[in-house]
Amino acid sequence: MKAVKTFGLILFVAGFFIFNISFFWSSYELTPAIIKSQFSNSDKTELFIKQSEAIQNQLIKSNFEFVSKLDELFASVNHYYLKLYGVTEKEIDALVKHSADNIFSIAAIDLTFSVDHNITKQKNKLFKDYGGWLAGQQFSSAEELKTQLLSVSGKLNEYAIVSQFGFDRYAVRDLKYSLTKASALGPVKSNPLLFLLVTIGLSVLGSLLYIFPKLQLPSGIKNNGIFFNVMKNVQWLGILTGTWLIAFYVILYFYPEYMTNWVLMVDPVSELISGNEASRFFLYGFIYTLCILVMGVRMIIHYRHSKYQILRTYSVMFFQTAFAFLIPEILIRLNQPYFDFKNIWPLDYSFFFDNRLDTLLANGGVGIFMLVWGIALIIIAVPVLVYFFGKRWYCSWVCGCGGLAETLGDPYRQLSNKTLKFWKVERWMIHAVLVFAVVMTGGVLYTYFTDASWFLFFDTYKLREIYGAFIGAGFAGVVGTGFYPLMGNRTWCRFGCPLAAYLGIVQRFKSRFRITTNGGQCISCGNCSTYCEMGIDVRWYAQRGQNIVRSSCVGCGVCSSVCPRGVLNLEVKGEAGRFGTPILIGNNHVKIMD
Repeated sequence: MKAVKTFGLILFVAGFFIFNISFFWSSYELTPAIIKSQFSNSDKTELFIKQSEAIQNQLIKSNFEFVSKLDELFASVNHYYLKLYGVTEKEIDALVKHSADNIFSIAAIDLTFSVDHNITKQKNKLFKDYGGWLAGQQFSSAEELKTQLLSVSGKLNEYAIVSQFGFDRYAVRDLKYSLTKASALGPVKSNPLLFLLVTIGLSVLGSLLYIFPKLQLPSGIKNNGIFFNVMKNVQWLGILTGTWLIAFYVILYFYPEYMTNWVLMVDPVSELISGNEASRFFLYGFIYTLCILVMGVRMIIHYRHSKYQILRTYSVMFFQTAFAFLIPEILIRLNQPYFDFKNIWPLDYSFFFDNRLDTLLANGGVGIFMLVWGIALIIIAVPVLVYFFGKRWYCSWVCGCGGLAETLGDPYRQLSNKTLKFWKVERWMIHAVLVFAVVMTGGVLYTYFTDASWFLFFDTYKLREIYGAFIGAGFAGVVGTGFYPLMGNRTWCRFGCPLAAYLGIVQRFKSRFRITTNGGQCISCGNCSTYCEMGIDVRWYAQRGQNIVRSSCVGCGVCSSVCPRGVLNLEVKGEAGRFGTPILIGNNHVKIMD
């Protein structure tokens, strides 16, 4: 079996190597036809075609060079519009001149921009929109008035002209990605299915061949040398793995135009399921699901002595594959909104965004059902199910983040810091993120119903952007998964997940679920604390015979599965202080106590 394991490792390394090399394996050629296919505005299309004449129909062999050329093109187009619609210093002087006694008025705008011309009319309108609030104000001098008008002109250039006529940073980001993908040439574009098989396919096959020999070992946890393993103990291989994961997430969220070759590989799969070309998030969902499935097999083999762990692993594999990956894509094929039925606010922080609400409300009965379903999960399902089953029903059985942590992240669970200092940081951070999510959502709903972008003292659009970039992408993605080999597999769940904080509050004060201990049988081996992915010093509780009531506990049951003495059990507490029906955890049955 050692030969099978070695062969599997070779296949995985080969597939992973080809996958990384394919990142650079393309040339790019921009044509007028491609530009027209990616732009919806005819004026912008014509201008972009004109500005890009120097590189059209030229073969550019570097992704980085091609993207750099696109950046220059978008900058030149924006410069053209700024020059066309920007307010000149001469016009600023005219505005000052037409302001009698240094009192600014709307009449000054009309006198300055009075020529019957489309460009002048646009300047008139823009200046009224952004500088109309100055009307009626008197300034101490013409210089002070000019300074204020120059400030308005700067705001016009920064916010109005580029976003209305040119390409703002959101449009640039999306168009750079779509233009790069459409312009790609090379072996990956020509044979996407072949490259999918020799990269991800080989990696999956190699992983399974590496995992299956574990069946020859006796059932139970074998943790010999776990803190000397170069992959599992923050040594060079683990650090290298974490670095790759961090880089992958940074490119995925912030620089997707560089990973178009990887997206092209999964086009055939996306077209088969949804009928559309793949997006970067389809690629992510595809790889994410495969990781949970493949490492779920490892989890089942590794913990095959515990029926609870087997069922729990099957559950996360099913919910990720069906509810998070396949069903949303099938909904798109049926011309319905993309919707993950298991994702719950505030983890699904964009649920109440205006575009999401408008999409659901515009899709009739199906959309209304999705909206009601999402709200019901928040206000009914969460407190009821946590009351009866603890937060484990979601965090350890359903959640995609938890599913990836439990499968792909299982080899790193012992790295979770158990110190009191980390616990204090954890409590402050996770509840701060929850408060941030609530405030941001409140502002989003306020804007949705009032059309006012300012809520209290902040801009709701800016707030949602900050949350999405730093929490939704940076924390949940880059740190949450990239730090598996560095800080353990539940970094996001411990320190950042707002839904985990919400579930934890209910579990801590209003849940029948507890992990109970029998201190008289504890031999202080420390297995339970070592394997607790949530950073709980389980042994401290076990030695004292105290129930584990920490709100962070996700009820994964691994502490019970690795306990050699049957000290730890998952139990459901009755209303009168009794314990309910026995639940099988590992090799131990929960006791019925009077």
